[in-house]
Amino acid sequence: MTATDARPDAAEAPTNGDLRPGRMETDRLAARIDVAPGRELRDVISPLNGQVIGRVPIGTAEDVAAAVAEARRVQKRWAATPAKERAKVLLRYHDLILEKQDEMLDLIQAENGKARVWAFEEIMDQAVTARYYARTAPRTLKPKQRLTALPGLVTAREHHVPKGIVGVISPWNYPLVLAVSDALAALVAGNGIVIKPDSQTPFTAIRAFELLEEAGLPEGLVQIVTGPGTAVGTAIIESTDYVMFTGSTETGRTVAGQAGQRLIGFSAELGGKNAMIITGDVDIDRAVEGATVGCFANTGQLCISIERIYVDQAIASTFTDRFAERVAGLKLGAEQEYGAEVGALASAAQLEKMTEHVDDAVGKGARVVAGGKARPELGPFFYEPTILAEITPEMDVYREETFGPLVSIYPYTSVEDAIEAVNDTEYGLNSSVYCGDTTKGRKIGEQLMSGTVNINDGYSSGGATLDAPMGGMKASGVGRRHGKEGLLKYTESQTVAVRSAAAEKLQTPGTDGAGYAKRFTALLKAAKHLPR
Repeated sequence: MTATDARPDAAEAPTNGDLRPGRMETDRLAARIDVAPGRELRDVISPLNGQVIGRVPIGTAEDVAAAVAEARRVQKRWAATPAKERAKVLLRYHDLILEKQDEMLDLIQAENGKARVWAFEEIMDQAVTARYYARTAPRTLKPKQRLTALPGLVTAREHHVPKGIVGVISPWNYPLVLAVSDALAALVAGNGIVIKPDSQTPFTAIRAFELLEEAGLPEGLVQIVTGPGTAVGTAIIESTDYVMFTGSTETGRTVAGQAGQRLIGFSAELGGKNAMIITGDVDIDRAVEGATVGCFANTGQLCISIERIYVDQAIASTFTDRFAERVAGLKLGAEQEYGAEVGALASAAQLEKMTEHVDDAVGKGARVVAGGKARPELGPFFYEPTILAEITPEMDVYREETFGPLVSIYPYTSVEDAIEAVNDTEYGLNSSVYCGDTTKGRKIGEQLMSGTVNINDGYSSGGATLDAPMGGMKASGVGRRHGKEGLLKYTESQTVAVRSAAAEKLQTPGTDGAGYAKRFTALLKAAKHLPR
């Protein structure tokens, strides 16, 4: 995409207006992108006001090849660095990201358009993720003694060897979390990184990796290449040793196929049509507040946000009325300060999809309970948080992910029907249950086919439990982030076994095959009674 492709009047747009950061800062950050000089530039447009906040180069497959080669050179030294020393870099980064949070919040808001309170959610994630892996990675990666078939005679250790170079392809909706959090685990495991941040939101990631270098990460270990997925993304998959992708299910299938052709591992968090069940014994005010956050945090542009609510018929009318009142009162705003509860959609494409889904549903008989209109007076991509009712299967919103501030309400007569409806989708990323009886809620949650299930919360409890894996079932993903799985996926497991001289004699049949079998039969029978 060229500068003039970004929007019709891009060339005449003010460079930055009153947005922070200034153009000089974004130009400095763009200069750190690892591409050859002279590449065509692409405008980065702020969703808050439609103005150009900077430009980034359009990289090529050749740029990726050079980036991978440089990262490999540096990674060899980094892999030889003790895990405890690598972990110290993450702890220093933890302090820096908190210290520089105002600067980072300005960047996130300027290029993504989200409200500042939800931008801060990204800062929190960085801090807790960095601290978690700094504290746990040295222990998790430490070689471990493993039980052998001949205890005492044969010893074995399991080692975790870095994959090498990890390719990260990250989206625009969480420009800090989804670019850097996965990279933190890969880096502390001893890998190098070649990353393609979304060209719509590149500057946040660039600045974060600068902070990591300030924290002690070797220069050149992380290489950043911006550009289209067809060129840069494909080249990353074709030249790295492992791929971490976050994006749509459709694109995820393509990534899976490309990775499979090379027999390399990959992990992917993909789409969702996430649902919430509200039981009849719930505190309605509590459910209203939880649904408001679960549906409209980050302007609904969150992989694990709620797009469907199934509410007990007995309380459906009361809940819907109170929910509508709360949502109608949400404050929309474009300011780079705390105050607004809902920010802008990230692009014209997101606004178009939101509009299409609402218009299609209303045209086929859906009822608008709250919202339902674009708000161009606030900024080019603002749309009111919207609640729809009386949704039917022929409407696009019934099964398709909107990825915007839109939720549909479905009354149910039995919780079994609600569970069946929640599971009736190709997706399985996140679900929520609001209830009075948490024991009952947990039992409901265990029947939902989702990688994370939150009881009396929309998404944050499961997403922020760093010690437990997070990811999607069915078409919502492959692999997991967080926990041991989120770290060890960036390593190869290696077993190193040592046989003693006594075991060598025992294990050598020689010419007496019958005697060999007799000795081992007795040994196997005795081993059954040995303690584990």
